[in-house]
Amino acid sequence: MKIFASCAVGACVLVAVPAAANETVSYASYGGAYQEGVRKAILDHLPKDHGMDVKEYTLQSGITDIRTRVKGGANEMDVVELYGGYCKQAADEGLLEKLDYDKIPNAAGIPENLRTDYSIGFTAYSTVLAYNKDVYKDNPPKNWADFFDTKTFPGSRAVSGYSGQSNLELALMADGVARDKLYPLDVDRAFGKLEQLKPNISVFWDSGAQATQLATSQEVDMLSIWAARIEAAIREGAPYAYTLNEGVVDVECLVVPKGSPNREGAMRLINHLLDPAYQANLPDYIPYGPMNQDAFKKGLISPEKAAKIVTSTDNLAKQVFVNAAWWAEHATALQERWDKFKQ
Repeated sequence: MKIFASCAVGACVLVAVPAAANETVSYASYGGAYQEGVRKAILDHLPKDHGMDVKEYTLQSGITDIRTRVKGGANEMDVVELYGGYCKQAADEGLLEKLDYDKIPNAAGIPENLRTDYSIGFTAYSTVLAYNKDVYKDNPPKNWADFFDTKTFPGSRAVSGYSGQSNLELALMADGVARDKLYPLDVDRAFGKLEQLKPNISVFWDSGAQATQLATSQEVDMLSIWAARIEAAIREGAPYAYTLNEGVVDVECLVVPKGSPNREGAMRLINHLLDPAYQANLPDYIPYGPMNQDAFKKGLISPEKAAKIVTSTDNLAKQVFVNAAWWAEHATALQERWDKFKQ
């Protein structure tokens, strides 16, 4: 409430005028600890800093949530966070509003390959090579070629049991394909390389928690695993280490569904979510790396902390981005082949 003096013919009257209400914009993500982390790092600051209240939704099935609402003409969501491959798919299906980059100046800090007409990179995680230090001692594996070299580096292996994404990439790198030459993926070559390793694959893990447990229980000697998950195992005392060399980075993106109730507000919210000062808060709450490189280049994240973050400028240079567009086109066709390979 603000108080103003209104004066006429020498008389002044104090008039109470309600303060302007905050703008409300909605945001949807995957819930749980991740969405709570985004809330603490960014969303909780917006009412005071920018006069913006954020109404949150929890997605049940990602792109299906958007598809159902948009096609039903009942979309109430302004900004939605999706897994990388779904961003291109949602755009191709005509489910998204075009982003107005004139209203998103913080987009300048996002790598150019993660800026499209309909989506922009927000956070990311990485699949990395982890190994038991007690097993490999002073001769640890350094890359995926070593991971596949069971003669020089004997022992059991574990890999993700998901659709094959990242597994095909790491198999091709192990077979000598350069990081910048991976796409389009040579699927036959990748599966051929994976067949060579299969006798040594003890487990196809199906969740991050299972992957963490494989390390904490020392069930396998070497595994591909999300960096945040092996960090969690190491904190619990697992005698493991990992390398970001040839890590496979997958990106979460932000989109605006068709029929957004507050399209202009959506652009403002995306700009706030990408603010390097807020992005620098993310590693304190979630094990995903911030995508805005200005958070690192402007010193908002200390060098010591940046060394452990998969999306730091230095660490990204060692890794490869998943080509979400390629996977959006081929994932369905490859699922059956991947399922057969695991049998």
